[in-house]
Amino acid sequence: MKGGFQMSYEATEYNEAISDLFIAIFLLSLLVLALAGYIFNALIYYKASEKNGFSDLAYIAWIPIVNIYSLFLLTASGDDDKAIRAAALKPTLIFTGLILFLFLIPLIGLITLPIMFCLWIYYSYRLMYRWSGDTGKAVLYTVLSVITGGLFHAIYGLMHMNQPFKA
Repeated sequence: MKGGFQMSYEATEYNEAISDLFIAIFLLSLLVLALAGYIFNALIYYKASEKNGFSDLAYIAWIPIVNIYSLFLLTASGDDDKAIRAAALKPTLIFTGLILFLFLIPLIGLITLPIMFCLWIYYSYRLMYRWSGDTGKAVLYTVLSVITGGLFHAIYGLMHMNQPFKA
């Protein structure tokens, strides 16, 4: 009986090591994908900012958390440059507040995740509309972005980041 217990203990140890290895590989893969997504989005917002008249603020696309201002700046509307920048600041502050709320009060802050997701969908639509100039295409591209987890957003953005907005 003692030998059977020893085999079971070794098998359990081996299974734990294998599961730890798979978890480590999964987390490392997730980290690499998140880093790649960050780099692609920063590149897209940087190039689009340069091409569409915000070259003085294009560098913001590379600064974590602050880079959300680039998305809001690219999708803001206004009569002049000052009005556009002011219009972009409001959603940036709201989004930053939601992020802080999420991290400062995690359990209650989970309510902010769907709100942030809805904001991302809305501003993704606005960006797609600015690139395509067509409401129908913008809706389709936004739906494809949601279905693919942002992959379509990145691919379409990489293809159009050096083009001026149509709308």
